[in-house]
Amino acid sequence: MNSLIENIDRLHTTEMGMERIKKNLSLETEDVVQWCKSQILNPNAIIKRTGKNWYITTGNCRLTVNAYSYTIITAHICHQYQA
Repeated sequence: MNSLIENIDRLHTTEMGMERIKKNLSLETEDVVQWCKSQILNPNAIIKRTGKNWYITTGNCRLTVNAYSYTIITAHICHQYQA
């Protein structure tokens, strides 16, 4: 298990981050953090750490999480990312 999964309860985002994620992914949910947690905990999620960030690819989106603060920075719809 990696430290992102071990610290999933520390996952959070800023107000600006929440709006950015909702806009980028066209999400209707009010609980963006919980939605992101469920994506990260998805058994099919591909989780990779590069430098100071975790990159999580699941379904058709890619989340970026700071590896030190566990802040969800952004999310984007993707068609296919290399893992």
